[in-house]
Formats: sequence, C-alpha cells, structure tokens
Amino acid sequence: MSARAKPPARKGEQLLLEFGDNKLVAALSGAHQKHFARLEQRLSVLITQRGNLLAVSGPSDARARATAILRSLYARLEAGESITLAEVDAEIRFTDPIGGRAAGEGAIRTATTRITRPRTPAQGAYLDLMRDNPLVFGIGPAGTGKTYLAAAFGAHMLFQRRVERLILSRPALEAGERLGFLPGDLKEKIDPYLRPLYDALFDVLGEQTTRLMDQGVIEVAPLAFMRGRTLSRAFVILDEAQNTTTAQMKMMLTRLGEDSQMVVTGDPSQSDLPGNVATGLNEALSILKDVEGVGVARFTEADVVRHALVSRVVAAYSAHGK
Repeated sequence: MSARAKPPARKGEQLLLEFGDNKLVAALSGAHQKHFARLEQRLSVLITQRGNLLAVSGPSDARARATAILRSLYARLEAGESITLAEVDAEIRFTDPIGGRAAGEGAIRTATTRITRPRTPAQGAYLDLMRDNPLVFGIGPAGTGKTYLAAAFGAHMLFQRRVERLILSRPALEAGERLGFLPGDLKEKIDPYLRPLYDALFDVLGEQTTRLMDQGVIEVAPLAFMRGRTLSRAFVILDEAQNTTTAQMKMMLTRLGEDSQMVVTGDPSQSDLPGNVATGLNEALSILKDVEGVGVARFTEADVVRHALVSRVVAAYSAHGK
C-alpha cells in the first residue's frame, strides 16, 4: 500500500508512515539516508526507519510538512522517477508549513520517459505564465532555471504536438570582427555562443535532440539569422536578451507567426552591451508591461537551483551593487 493510500497514524509526538515497497523506501531514504538527513536538518524533525515504517518526530507543523514531502517523493518513485537531494530541496520549497502544496507546482512531460518539475515556487509560476501567455519574459540572475525551463516547456509543447518546431536563439555580440578570427566555418564559429542552449535541450530531451535537429524540428541559431522570418506554429526562445539592442528586440518580438509562442530570458545585471545597460530588454519590459498576453516572471537569488554557493554569490554581488 502506498503512502498516498494509507493516512499516517498518530503515536504520541510521532507520525507513522507505512509504505508498501522496501526497495522504494531505500531509494526514498537515499544513500546513507542522506535524503532523510536533509529533511531532518531543514525541518527540525527526526525520521526513524524500521523496515517499511517511518516514524516522524518533532513539532506538529514540521511533522505534517515532512510527511507530506515523504508521500510526494514516494509517489514519484512509484511512478518510476528517481529522486536526488535537489528533488528533496524542491519539495521542501513547495510544501507550506502546514503540509500543503504551493501553487504553480505542475510537472511537464518533455518525452515519453522524461518529466521536468519546477524546483521553486517562482519556477512553478513561470511555467504557469507560459501556459497562459503567448509571450513571457523570464528575468533574473544566473542559475534560476530561466532558459532550462523555457527549453523544457518548448519540448513539452513539441511532445504534445501543440507546435511543430522549437526555435532557440541568442545574440552573438562578437558576430562582427572578432568572430572572424575564430577558426572553422560559420557553424563552428557560432556554436560556442549557442552551447548553453544545446546543453539545455540535451538535458530535457536526451538522445532524440540530435535526431530532431537533423530533421529541422529543432533549430538553434544566432539572433541575426531571425531577421525577415515569420515563425509560425513554433515555440521560440530568445536567450541572453540582456545583450539585445532596442532594434534587435523589436525585430525578434515581431517574428511571431500563427499559433506561435515566445519566451524571452535575460539578466539585466549582466549585459555585455556598451555601458553594461540591457537596453533592448529593459525597454521591452517597460513598453509591454500592460499589454495583454504578455507575462513577466521575475527571479531572485532565492530561486538559484545550481550549487548552493551560487545563490550566496549572487546575493553578495547584489548587496555590493546596492
């Protein structure tokens, strides 16, 4: 019997959970019970395991929150997913102090065997905006999943056959004189600028990425290649938008064709334009703030989902800038 089917029984200051599969309980605890240790550390509870029984001790609200997290993680394992410390941390962020679930938590399927889940409430809200708006801006520091989730949602749209193409683009600031000194043909010159987009695609789609690119279903190209095109029945991602000029941003936004959707991602604090000012991105956010069909998701250092040190680095630089 799964944890979802059997409610916990109270025993003094404990909540007892019974699970039906000892192997899944082992995966739930993690190597050397590191998943339980993370929950104990973050929630101030004590988790004791005896076979397929777990006893959760601690303050009432913390017990309820911990058991809700354990049920949710076990349900993922039952569905054939794997869990890591990152998933444990995400569940902690999403589960409120009385054991409920925060809004904007929905998973998206990017392939038959691949599911992507938001790891912070802000990421969940970002996905909600993409579900509801044809144009979404994802604004915030590095490591918050802006590009990754946009690529995942685009793959999800492809998987559901709601679009026919996935198009990813970013400006290559050095596409002028300096780029000419790089060895190789044009593709070899621009690939280093587009590598982060390739990485995101391979992470959410796996081996089929290469096949879809060969078939033209997925296209990764520099921003300059978008001029004059009409992008119909496509999911379009403009990455590193803080490096676009006003003219470039307007050009890209007006490429949208029939049944298309666009996500624009960027970090205004990391512009490589002259004067370090994200001209195109900042002006677009100002001009389009009240336009119907435009959504804006803003991330902070609290949403960084890379190494824990990254969020502290971002916070330190933010404080220094202020």
